[in-house]
Amino acid sequence: MNSITNQFLWTATITPFDNEGHVDYDDLEVLANRQNEAGNGFLILGSTGEGLALTLEEKKEIVRFVSGHRLTVPVMVGVGGFNLEEQIEWIHFCNEFAIDAFLLVTPLYAKPGPEGQAHWFKTLMDHAERPCMIYNVPSRTGVALHPRALKKVENHPNLLGVKEASGQIEKFAEFRRTCPNVDFYSGDDGLMPYFAMAGCKGLVSVIANVWPKATHKYVEYSLQGRGNELFPLWKQASEALFVASNPIPAKVLLQHKGVIKTSVLRPPLTPDDLASKEPLIAADAAVEDWFGHEESVEHQGEFVGRNH
Repeated sequence: MNSITNQFLWTATITPFDNEGHVDYDDLEVLANRQNEAGNGFLILGSTGEGLALTLEEKKEIVRFVSGHRLTVPVMVGVGGFNLEEQIEWIHFCNEFAIDAFLLVTPLYAKPGPEGQAHWFKTLMDHAERPCMIYNVPSRTGVALHPRALKKVENHPNLLGVKEASGQIEKFAEFRRTCPNVDFYSGDDGLMPYFAMAGCKGLVSVIANVWPKATHKYVEYSLQGRGNELFPLWKQASEALFVASNPIPAKVLLQHKGVIKTSVLRPPLTPDDLASKEPLIAADAAVEDWFGHEESVEHQGEFVGRNH
């Protein structure tokens, strides 16, 4: 088991497929190694990982594979659906493996109120043998996490924090006022500088799939209060990775860069919904230039330091 105490960046990882639509474990190993080298937590089977489009056996095999890969960064597993018993069974399965945390999404489709949400999260955390991050993403689930529901579970021993992906700074501030002792993580890449200024602990990222080391530095700098200088570039990068439904752009760009072999997705998602790769290519060039410059400045500083 790996420590999650100081983990300020989690990468919501894609699930790579081969041309026949099967999980490509060679590419999954490549992705895991890239995040491990960058020091980013490895989140599997979330919405970016197309978790709901995978069969139960596929998900189990991915957990077996990743937990046996002996990463030095922590691994988080997505828990999402609307059948409580199925999610409990899934957690029980994952409890048996080298998994470090769970991501618990608000129940899908049913649109429960605060009491139903609180019961959902408490029940899942009661069964989990790992810390749990609650995930607020109303654009996908159809319902927003209610502050009153969070208040009811804020002292649960398994609560790790909240991934806030409503896209609203005001909602983040409301959560912070309601539960000031809960740790919050931005679920919106482009808003990380603002969330950092408002007191978040880190980022759960999509763009780190493509730029693992550069995104790590971006989050580190944001937490140091350098948001104003970072926002224009990373807003461009974030917007490029969301020009079509996530994870379509991420997969297309990762294939373009030669990181994965195909951009195959599970229906109803398809790369055909991406009108053009040009915004992705432009963002990639901008991020790589920025990261190269930052690395050069750091190396120059180290050289000067060694010679004084």
